[in-house]
Amino acid sequence: MEKLLWVLSVQDNKEQGLTMQVLDALSLSFNTRLKWFEICVVSGIFSILRTGLLWLPGGIKLFEVFYTFGYTAALASTCFLMGPMKQLEKIFETKRLLSTIIIFLCLVLTLCTAFWWHKKGLAILFCMLQFLLMTWYSLPYIPYARVAVIKCCSSLLS
Repeated sequence: MEKLLWVLSVQDNKEQGLTMQVLDALSLSFNTRLKWFEICVVSGIFSILRTGLLWLPGGIKLFEVFYTFGYTAALASTCFLMGPMKQLEKIFETKRLLSTIIIFLCLVLTLCTAFWWHKKGLAILFCMLQFLLMTWYSLPYIPYARVAVIKCCSSLLS
């Protein structure tokens, strides 16, 4: 009986070791996460700066593809800093849920504008909406930033 318990405990330790090895392989060091964050941000900025493609003949499709890639890379960059599960939790918080839904809707509408509707004005409008929504989405990460922006805008309008 003792041998059976010993074998079972060794097997249990091996399973825990395998689980820990998998978790260790999936987790990234802080430096690695920071490097991938920087890569995503830089690729996002360079992709978004391709607005010159918009005025080339047939360039609207290239512009929209690069813009969507850059925007997605910018969104993915925060996954490297926080981790994907924590980022998903943050995306679906009540203060960010509406802007998250509209951001993804604008991404889809931007691609529809490029590939089916071929309207440059709508493409620019959806890109500007994405920028404004991403700003609104990011504000809760800064303490009291949304309150400050709302007060600033209300004082400008009154």
